[in-house]
Amino acid sequence: MSAAGHGAAVRIEACGKTFADGTRALDPATLDIARGETLVLLGPSGCGKTTMLRIIAGLELPDPGGKVLFDGKDMTSVPIERRNVGMVFQSYALFPNMTVADNIGYGLKIRGVPKQERAARVAELVALTNITGLENRRIDQLSGGQRQRVALARAVAIRPGILLLDEPLTALDAALRDRLRGELNRLLRALGITTIYVTHDQAEAMELGDRIVVMRKGAIAQIGSPREIYFTPKDRFVAEFVGAANIIEAPIENGALVLPGGRLQVDGNATAPRTIAMIRPETIRVMEPVGGSLSGIIDSVSFVGDRLRLVVSGASGKLLNVDAPNTIQAKAGDRIGLSVAPESIRLLPED
Repeated sequence: MSAAGHGAAVRIEACGKTFADGTRALDPATLDIARGETLVLLGPSGCGKTTMLRIIAGLELPDPGGKVLFDGKDMTSVPIERRNVGMVFQSYALFPNMTVADNIGYGLKIRGVPKQERAARVAELVALTNITGLENRRIDQLSGGQRQRVALARAVAIRPGILLLDEPLTALDAALRDRLRGELNRLLRALGITTIYVTHDQAEAMELGDRIVVMRKGAIAQIGSPREIYFTPKDRFVAEFVGAANIIEAPIENGALVLPGGRLQVDGNATAPRTIAMIRPETIRVMEPVGGSLSGIIDSVSFVGDRLRLVVSGASGKLLNVDAPNTIQAKAGDRIGLSVAPESIRLLPED
């Protein structure tokens, strides 16, 4: 989290949303966002994350009983233009008939900021977002990445208390999205504004968020830091949605998962007829067949640059994905040993 701690603290209190046709888009949710924090709303399409963002922005009213507070002040019925929020949409919503500089300075102009002060603020943001030299270009002369930077500069030009971003990188190609994600992270840390970021991309959530809110079917599934969400998911949905995960169903005897290819010790000395466990592919160590807690047969090997992705059969009741060093020699049909540290096995509640 930025040490600057700029912007407003946000609290949404029992905010749900039911549309006129009876569709429940968001179950009543309560959430506190600290001043200067970057909070990511993560989940699949239709899970309610954009609805929550629109309620915070003032574009939607929550169901009766719901409240939105900025720094303790009730903003529930205050329109968006009086909430001091900046927004960046997936479409960017830039003015095509204006130059880059005029787009960035538009919010300042309608607020009556003097021309000289406005020009200084635009110049500051042009430099901060790495679009120097583009000030006089029209929007249709810009690349997708350049438009994204202009939209972000325009959103923060008014020095909003809260910055709201609704999947701003989705329209970009994969390589540009990865690069801009890093730039956006740097910029958000430099600005220190309270930021709420909506995405369905777990890599974006992991890189950008101080905390992540994982959402499912209109409800909050889990809230935590990126490390907490990744290593200690609360349930199977979170485990599978955030990163790659092997989900194993097996009995536990004397503190060990009993599997077709052997036994894996877990923390504690539990015994249960059926357990659901999560193991991340990168936590599985490959070794000689006789040296592992499990053994299995390699079904396939994929070279993905920084690692090998092995698909292994016979070790568990289903195929296991294993991330191995890209320097090992492995081919389909090889028998291998596998080992997993007990602390890397996460036991999940029953579905």
